[in-house]
Formats: sequence, structure tokens, C-alpha cells
Amino acid sequence: MSDLFDRASAREAELLADALYEQQQRSGLAGKTLADSAHECVDCDEPIPERRRAAVPGVQRCVDCQQRAERGRRER
Repeated sequence: MSDLFDRASAREAELLADALYEQQQRSGLAGKTLADSAHECVDCDEPIPERRRAAVPGVQRCVDCQQRAERGRRER
């Protein structure tokens, strides 16, 4: 019985990895590195924290501006 659950868990991990990869492709962040990240937000010119730059390679906006941009896309 555990084989069934192990296979289901492995398949779930594969699907998650595929979904994350597809999202990276759509967002244009695939293949980006920390060096590609902006030091300042392109919208408000506030500094982007190093931790955010490391967590989201290629990031161009601070958290607040990114949330506003995503809300704007959803409302269209």
C-alpha cells in the first residue's frame, strides 16, 4: 500500500515542479540570476532587499509594487 502513496507523492512533486517551471517561463524569470535583479524597484525606486533579490532572481519590483502589478493583471 505504501508503494501507491509513494508513487502518488512522487507524481505530485513532478506536477509541482512542472507548474513552477511553466510559471517561470511565463514570467520571464527563467534562467535569471541574482546579477539580473534590480537593486531598486522599477516602479517606486525603493531599494529591493538582498533577501528578495536572492529568492527571486531577476526581480524588478519591491514586494508592494509586485503585488499591485499582479492585482492589476487579475482585474483586467
